[in-house]
Amino acid sequence: MTADQPISVTCTVNGETQTLEVGAGETLLQTLRRRLWLTGTKEGCLEGECGACTVLIDGAPVASCIQSAAAVDGRDIRTIEGLSDGERLSPLQQAFLDHAAVQCGFCIPGMLMTLTALLEQQASPSREEVETALAGNTCRCTGYQQMVDAAMTAAGRERA
Repeated sequence: MTADQPISVTCTVNGETQTLEVGAGETLLQTLRRRLWLTGTKEGCLEGECGACTVLIDGAPVASCIQSAAAVDGRDIRTIEGLSDGERLSPLQQAFLDHAAVQCGFCIPGMLMTLTALLEQQASPSREEVETALAGNTCRCTGYQQMVDAAMTAAGRERA
């Protein structure tokens, strides 16, 4: 195989099996946005630092901008488009709306994916655990307090 030869990858994206031909240097972010048209995953720093491109791979949050698309063969990937059930928002998405935790919205998909992973791994986290989980996600528009409050509400730890 040469460096310019496509690589066949089969993975599950938001519950659907996808078989794709990806380039050797192609990132998962590029694949999601350009091949599958899942544009909810945002392109931020392209260095794995800001969290805007966070997706879940086998339930764990991953920066898709530095994740090789070829390396997701056989894996389960969930993007922001996979959180809601049609028009019905996930409890975390609804809590973000209820707590006015959304400003421009650019960082929100990554924040939601990071917090979804936390809540799926730990149903009742402390405020400190939520804050620690969000440490890899950058927001320039709003304070993080509303996001933490929303996560606590979604976890059933505080009233809406």
